[in-house]
Amino acid sequence: MKEQDNMPTSRLGRTGKFLKTGAKLGGNYLKYYSKRLVSDAEKANADLQEENASDIYETLSQLKGSALKVAQMMSLDQGLLPSAYTNKFAQAQYSAPPLSYPLVVKTFKASLGEGPGTLFDAFEQSATAAASIGQVHKATKGEKTFAVKIQYPGVADSISSDLKIVKPIVGAMFNIRSSEMDHYLQEVEARLLEETDYELELKRSKEISEACSSIQGLIFPEYYAELSGKRVLTMDWLSGKHLDDYLASAPSQEERNRAGQILWDFYDHQIHTLRQVHADPHPGNFLFREDGSLGVIDFGCVKQLPEAFYALYFQLMQPALAKDEATFSALLYKLDFLLKTDKTEEVTHFTQIYSEVLELLGRPFFSTYFDFSDQDYFAEIYALSDLYNNDKMLRKAKAARGPRDAIYLNRTYFGLYSILNKLGAKINTHSALPLKNLQQA
Repeated sequence: MKEQDNMPTSRLGRTGKFLKTGAKLGGNYLKYYSKRLVSDAEKANADLQEENASDIYETLSQLKGSALKVAQMMSLDQGLLPSAYTNKFAQAQYSAPPLSYPLVVKTFKASLGEGPGTLFDAFEQSATAAASIGQVHKATKGEKTFAVKIQYPGVADSISSDLKIVKPIVGAMFNIRSSEMDHYLQEVEARLLEETDYELELKRSKEISEACSSIQGLIFPEYYAELSGKRVLTMDWLSGKHLDDYLASAPSQEERNRAGQILWDFYDHQIHTLRQVHADPHPGNFLFREDGSLGVIDFGCVKQLPEAFYALYFQLMQPALAKDEATFSALLYKLDFLLKTDKTEEVTHFTQIYSEVLELLGRPFFSTYFDFSDQDYFAEIYALSDLYNNDKMLRKAKAARGPRDAIYLNRTYFGLYSILNKLGAKINTHSALPLKNLQQA
């Protein structure tokens, strides 16, 4: 993959990239209307989607940072965008265009005062993986082999301006007023800023690795503070395959079930015991190893769950609760799914929607075993998502709903469900135990 020798870091430069892309999309539409005159309309539309997806991804991959991170997050939601976009944006998980070696050296010296050639016995100049916030290089020192994550220059400084650029796009996509989005974008910005602080990631990586060390089958790298800084993070090199390569090796159903169970147990323990969670469950952050273990290699995005939010949110997930209209409604108000400004007919309508959504998404928690290969279940999710996104009363209300603490928890569960679905895993969803205990408390 071709390396980048530079990337725009100023707001003006990054905004200019977006404007140029807008002009390209306009050209794509002109080609689309021309093709419709002489060819099949369905094929012309498919070509348009492919060209637009490629042009948008090319721009985002050059900008990197929060712009590319948003694309990465959207790629996990198969029901949100046309497949041309989700397929293209999925590349942001671990195969974005890397930066050239001179820029890597510059970042090293700014962060650690020395270049990688001085700190390591050997340092591979070509990145082994590149994603939205940084890229990874393989290095050795003595008998140890390391994975060294280097952050792209200017990423932390561009987060606020990037979110301002994408704000009207997201608002138009979900029909939410700009003023209503600020509360939620503050949460996104806070998590993205934390992702650019590699010293914080080092601390959290050690804490969560230690706290999850009792879970059988999980493998974590050791982290090295003396070879790390605010923009450089050094850890053990872990061998293993990413999800697509793992599935291409044709693992047995038993092996896929085992991998899925390890993944579920990992998230179950974090959410219900630690009250903080590795909130970026995309396939690029996991390595499926030959011995059946699962390597976890990124703790940049961690969401801490306030006790009050946790208690209310998981009470709401109880299947029988929706039948208790008064209690269910009170919880919806406390969590801002219902607003005091809602009219009577809106309260009735929205309550019914939330009852259906919560029952569907919470269904795996209340089965002894759940089969995530069940495509009918995911078809229900996507169908309900379409209804929710196109609901006339919700769109007319134009109000962002739900607590901002739920944003990353919901994305975590959706990412987890997506990976388990790709694995086709049937697992013991013993999260029901702490949820039942919560109900009795």
